[in-house]
Amino acid sequence: LYETGKLQEAKSGYDQLLKHPQIREIGGLFWLVLLDRARIARTEGQQAVAEDLLRQAAEVIERQRSSISTEAGRIGYVGDKQVVYQELVALLVASGRAADAFECVERAKGRALVDLLASQKHLAPKSPQAERMAERLDQLSKAELGLDIVSDPASGETSRRRGVAAMLRADIANEAPELASLVMVNNIPVREIQDRLSSDETILEYYASGDAWYAFVVTRRDIRAKVLRETNLEWKVEAARKALVNPRSQDYPATLDALSEHVFMPVADMIGTAKLIIVPHGVLHYLPFGALSSGKKYLVDQYGIRVLPSASVMKFMKARKVVERALILGNPSIGDPSANLRYAQDEALSIAGLLPQPMVLLREKATASMVKSSGSRFDVIHFAAHGFFDAERPLNSALLLANDESSEGTLRVGDLYNLTLDADLVTLSACETALSKVSNGDDVVGFTRGLLYAGSRSIVSSLWKVDDRATRDLMVSFYQGAVGAAKDEALRRAQLEVRKQYPHPYFWAAFVLTGNAQ
Repeated sequence: LYETGKLQEAKSGYDQLLKHPQIREIGGLFWLVLLDRARIARTEGQQAVAEDLLRQAAEVIERQRSSISTEAGRIGYVGDKQVVYQELVALLVASGRAADAFECVERAKGRALVDLLASQKHLAPKSPQAERMAERLDQLSKAELGLDIVSDPASGETSRRRGVAAMLRADIANEAPELASLVMVNNIPVREIQDRLSSDETILEYYASGDAWYAFVVTRRDIRAKVLRETNLEWKVEAARKALVNPRSQDYPATLDALSEHVFMPVADMIGTAKLIIVPHGVLHYLPFGALSSGKKYLVDQYGIRVLPSASVMKFMKARKVVERALILGNPSIGDPSANLRYAQDEALSIAGLLPQPMVLLREKATASMVKSSGSRFDVIHFAAHGFFDAERPLNSALLLANDESSEGTLRVGDLYNLTLDADLVTLSACETALSKVSNGDDVVGFTRGLLYAGSRSIVSSLWKVDDRATRDLMVSFYQGAVGAAKDEALRRAQLEVRKQYPHPYFWAAFVLTGNAQ
């Protein structure tokens, strides 16, 4: 009835279903009923009713996910249900409630992240009570899956299971909030995010809702939402990247200008700070924002830019630490003579001269086992190596390092969630290390998110296969500027310096800073 436009008859049927005593026990049906009933309410102008129904639907989806008994089933479960969050964001933006819409966007992104991370076992909690938290994680998993009790609604066991899971989540959130951000969705009020901004910073966060795109501009004082009138961003980003990754292409000015016209120019007059925090969404994760145009200039000419997977991660960022020791891995031997990176080795040696107490590991000594066993001892870790991105299995994306007796020579994204670091900076001077899985719900899992969780305050990584020589020059310039200065400004100046010799963005625009700018 609903699909054929007979809304009043559909409304009556949905209302009967919502009154059914067992509807709440059938989550796969319940959220759909709530969604369609919310859509009918919107057509009737009942915005408050629609909002309440959509919020209920989101809660049902998140609760239902906990009952799925396999990890494969959990991953992607919410993918086709993002429409609930999209409808809610659209409603809130249309009603002028930018702050509420922004909080909903952050929740939607966090939900998708949880689903992908569900495939990674034995996360290492950043807590003094590591063993206790590991035990709590195991108990939470069993409670959610119902492995420790028999689920019988008639006896009330289902409610007891949910109560146990709720208590375990509260325990984890209290003792290890960083871990909690990975294993469950928590609302972080927009005011708390704003309080973490400095007076010269602005967040520019994007969100795709079906064919519609939104941009949120957040400062310490206010938050504004802008509807971007563009439905072909995927095509435009693809065209821009095609021009960017080809150093012989002369099409990049036109493609970048066209993209900037839709992505940045609609909000340009809202940004009055020198620093810009970009939170991409969907296909925009593949875009080097510094290479976009603000008219006659690149954005890198005007702003110190850093990227975050979500604004909520600001809550878990630690302050900059003094750099006392550095680990530098350069040009690892990977068994293929054609993979030799001459300038990567020069880069490693040059950077060593700029950092205190450097340990430089070249060729066969640049092993993954060294990072896994001793990475926590270093304040800066620099990789000058090959890397690759696996879009279908992002946790298998890896840096290619040397083999030894205890390691196959790859440092995979999945390994990072078991790694404990206390680094001020990790630099991935390698190919495609800033990329992440992009699908329904914005599944952001890649090197940068993993390294943030492992304990790095800042990460520098790349968006495409980089030029060996230009990268050496950029990295040396970056480290010269980063000693005692803000990292976003150091990267900006390094990119401007390299651009003088290599004007094409292919050579200077690939690297992005994620995490703390200081």
